[in-house]
Amino acid sequence: MPAPRKYPDELRERAIREVRSTGRPIAHVARDLDIHKEALRGWVRQAEADAGERDDRLTTAERDELKELRKENAELRRANEILKAASVFFAQEIDRPRTRPSR
Repeated sequence: MPAPRKYPDELRERAIREVRSTGRPIAHVARDLDIHKEALRGWVRQAEADAGERDDRLTTAERDELKELRKENAELRRANEILKAASVFFAQEIDRPRTRPSR
């Protein structure tokens, strides 16, 4: 479960919109809105990536897809380990000499 967000989504959107529309420095907008400037800088960079203006970082959609693929990969690895253990178990059962039950 991700950590709760310190800043509401509405504030994030407003701050990004203000930086992008006014051209004011991030530090000034952050100070006016009482936001940490590095948090705002990250938000602006992510918004630029999502808009296709940056190609040095993943978009939000790509980030979400990567997260899902990593989760699926981990599940498949666990399933593979279980299947390997089961195949070893059954191979041992097949190799074991059979004896007749005594009456």
